[in-house]
Amino acid sequence: MAPSRLQAPSRLQAVDVTTLRAVLAEWRPLLLPSRFEKAQQASPHALQIGLRSLSGAHWLELSWQADAARLHTIPPPPRQGDGSTLAQQLQHALRGLALVEIRQQGWERVVELGFARRPGEPALRWLVAELMGRYSNLLLLDADRQVVALARQVKPQQSRLRPIGTGDPYQPPPPLAGEPPRLEEGFESWQRRLSLVPLPLQQALRDSYQGISPALVRQLLPTGWGDQAVGALSPAQWQQLWQAWRRWLTAVEGEHFGWQQTPEGYGCWGTDRAADPLAVNHGLASYFAAHLSTQELQQRRQHLRHRLEAEAARETRQASEQEALLAAVPEGEALQRRADALLSQRQPSRQCIDEAQKLYKTARKRRRSVAAITPRLEMHRQRLSGLEASLTYLDQADSLDQVASLATELEALLGERKHGSQGRSRQARHTQANEGVPQPLELHTAAGLALQVGRNHRQNEWIAFRQARRGDLWFHAQEIPGSHVVLKSSQQQPSEGDLQAAADLAAHFSRGRGNRRVPVVMVPTEELQRIPGAAPGTVRHRGGTVLWGEPQRALSLLPEV
Repeated sequence: MAPSRLQAPSRLQAVDVTTLRAVLAEWRPLLLPSRFEKAQQASPHALQIGLRSLSGAHWLELSWQADAARLHTIPPPPRQGDGSTLAQQLQHALRGLALVEIRQQGWERVVELGFARRPGEPALRWLVAELMGRYSNLLLLDADRQVVALARQVKPQQSRLRPIGTGDPYQPPPPLAGEPPRLEEGFESWQRRLSLVPLPLQQALRDSYQGISPALVRQLLPTGWGDQAVGALSPAQWQQLWQAWRRWLTAVEGEHFGWQQTPEGYGCWGTDRAADPLAVNHGLASYFAAHLSTQELQQRRQHLRHRLEAEAARETRQASEQEALLAAVPEGEALQRRADALLSQRQPSRQCIDEAQKLYKTARKRRRSVAAITPRLEMHRQRLSGLEASLTYLDQADSLDQVASLATELEALLGERKHGSQGRSRQARHTQANEGVPQPLELHTAAGLALQVGRNHRQNEWIAFRQARRGDLWFHAQEIPGSHVVLKSSQQQPSEGDLQAAADLAAHFSRGRGNRRVPVVMVPTEELQRIPGAAPGTVRHRGGTVLWGEPQRALSLLPEV
């Protein structure tokens, strides 16, 4: 099955104190008490903890990543990262203990998980998660609240106010500015507090009260109100804002939480209480998984693009050197004529004879070099063509698996350069062993005829030669890098609509995707030929029929994301 495409909101919404309270409200009835079982560090900035309660096994993820600090339940993860230093420290310190207490004070984004030998006994260890943007951290404290282990050391030169290291007594973050929101506060006091300084409404809310995040401001205020000055609000607007403020505080104090995905991010209050007892946790897990997967995809894509571009520049440079040598070959004829002229003298001197011999030797060397230069030049051109195709596949890659396959193919190219054909064969066997059977994109025309789209060189090779049958048709954008598309017309006679669909796909999965129309070559697969020594999926053919593909029209054939 082809991997699903990754989507995430363009701007990540941070976990604020409202979300934190919703998460913990779902944790307490489920996890108190629960026995600690395992700790593992899944990534450089996230720790996963396995707990077991009367209702079964549960996994928590706690992350101190600056732009994605979070905590929530997750599905049972694969075993990974249990050998990290932090995971081993937690594994040793929490072995045999149970989670018996979950603390979160006021409007701070700090959560403390207390572990004891059994419920009712004092906590022997505290796991503290501070979710404060770039200041986020995860700390393990002993019974005396001294730091036993922590995710991130904070040295004095990094923070004069609150340096933290192993063995230090734990100091909580500095107290928040502003007034704690309270249901007991009346309308006049609330209005007066917001009106003290003539600020835009969104800034007045955040400066006057604790726990007011940008996301909460968007949820409290109607569209367009944020930049409005507090002094410009009408009495009706004040009443409307007051009612929204009271609804939010009532939901938080009464722990009436739910999950709602929004175009800007998410909300966890102001909705009906969810039937799912872990609705907010499940929603957060999906929200951050989508964001982090997209972030990782972009990072890996960028890293691989730099490598491919560097290799392409190298091949271009080497091809230019060979072209310069080839261009110098005709000069050999001129050298030959100069040597003939020197020996044609009536009585050539010894010096003339020596000079002529040198010219003859250089001319012969130039002529012989053609046989060596031509295949080298062709090799560089083929590699460059393959790298340009890889860059096109990379631009259109929408999953981590696709990027990983392209990275593997690049390693195969580098192995070929270093070790020749022997290295290429060894790398090809290694690739096949690790990746198994290629998984090209499988689609169908409106009439139900199967289509295969190669998203990398190995998939192109697979569908064009290994999977193709007599009667299948091969499509490729003309003279530009792109995917191979094979229409399985051996199954039944294709219609004009089937041919057009294949041409549209070949245009869509090519460098010409941004054009309105792209010329596409159609060739029976039995007429394709491999190019000896070239990269997998490199073919040549004679003739063929040219169709016009429309990249945008191919979108109707692609699965919805």
